[in-house]
Amino acid sequence: MRYISTRGQSAPQSFCDILLGGLAPDGGLYLPESYPQVSRADLDAWRKLSYAELAFAILSRFIDDIPAADLKAICDKTYTADVYGYVRDGAKASDITPVHWLEPGKLGLLELSNGPTLAFKDMAMQLLGNLFEYVLDKRGEQINILGATSGDTGSAAEYAMRGKHGVRVFMLSPHGRMSAFQRAQMYSLQDANIYNIAVRGMFDDAQDVVKAVSNDHAYKAKYKIGAVNSINWARVAAQIVYYFKGYFAATESNDQQVAFVVPSGNFGNICAGHIARQMGLPIARLVLATNENDVLDEFFRTGVYRPRTSVETSVTSSPSMDISKASNFERFVFDLVGRDPAVVRELWAKVDKGEAFDLSGTPHWARMPQFAFVSGKSTHNDRIKTIRFAQGRYNVMLDTHTADGLKVALENRLPGVPMIVLETAQPAKFEETIREALGTEPVRPAELAGIEKLPQHVVVMAPDVAAVKQFVVDHV
Repeated sequence: MRYISTRGQSAPQSFCDILLGGLAPDGGLYLPESYPQVSRADLDAWRKLSYAELAFAILSRFIDDIPAADLKAICDKTYTADVYGYVRDGAKASDITPVHWLEPGKLGLLELSNGPTLAFKDMAMQLLGNLFEYVLDKRGEQINILGATSGDTGSAAEYAMRGKHGVRVFMLSPHGRMSAFQRAQMYSLQDANIYNIAVRGMFDDAQDVVKAVSNDHAYKAKYKIGAVNSINWARVAAQIVYYFKGYFAATESNDQQVAFVVPSGNFGNICAGHIARQMGLPIARLVLATNENDVLDEFFRTGVYRPRTSVETSVTSSPSMDISKASNFERFVFDLVGRDPAVVRELWAKVDKGEAFDLSGTPHWARMPQFAFVSGKSTHNDRIKTIRFAQGRYNVMLDTHTADGLKVALENRLPGVPMIVLETAQPAKFEETIREALGTEPVRPAELAGIEKLPQHVVVMAPDVAAVKQFVVDHV
């Protein structure tokens, strides 16, 4: 399996090479030359597999430069009940991503937030940590990971990479923009290989710094800069697995279809669903839910992609989606425009200048129905109402992002098609809003009690590329 850039000006690469690299040298994102196709026989065989077995079956279609026995061992090490043990009462941790039915057979939550940081990012990041360690050991190399987070990616990366030999993590986050729990998860870590940088601004400012550093090829090579954001293909590949697992949990036969509802800001999570569908998974509809920062909803409704500045980006009660430039969206647009890199280069030349592009009325937009996307948005009042509704109707407490998903799900149901909302985090991460909605405290694992009171280690900086580069140099 070889990987190509969405912008078409970088040589095809193997999986292990792009694992350590992040962005392609031409500024694009890597995708497989073609998506592996899944047959009916594959689905029949995979339906019976454990999560680790399924991960190996799917990932081996994308990774051919790690021996099968080694890849299987990595999957077995990653996906265990011990790692993903924070399940709801009555759920089995060994399922890794159990479905919690709100309406049996009709409406359910795919639990993706049972890992160490209580967010779906653990599903891919734990695998990424083990892959990094394996490849670096084989090559006798080290890597300095530079990432940006709006709340969950950072803690998931740091928990996956803490103590890993050959790895340092430099994580940028928007200063004062995350929940108290999210900040504590990251900033309280004491591991010597973890560095937190709070950037004055929004997530997009932090993400722009990471991209700028990644595009300085000489610096990137000299200081071995790698990526864990969802610009890293391995993150997306790992996320494909739980769409298959969720489909099998929600159906009895491969003749059935399922709709997935995905809260999304950076388009990584739902991009994995798009790829699963392109591989042949019977997905009737992919429903994208945004918060007040509705850049993606605007695109799927109108054909206009209009990234916004930090000043135009709202600070919301679902902060992990406070994003106005969706990095992974480029991967989908590449497929939408018939995998024509020249078109992608033209469109992103506009994006890079802060301009919008409009695909409505083009042949590309005419192809949109074949990808089965619909979208909707949720506001603070909506998510408060939805959290109250879910508690009252289903006796289930939702985090703020999953509430956005459920709100949009209820507006887009298909008769006879099970609808699965991806539960992206646990309510404990957003206590302030849960208190506002329900007047009560969300339950958190006993091991995480009082985490906000631990000493925190973070450096506050301007979103200055040169300053961040120098910080990395000073600490390697």
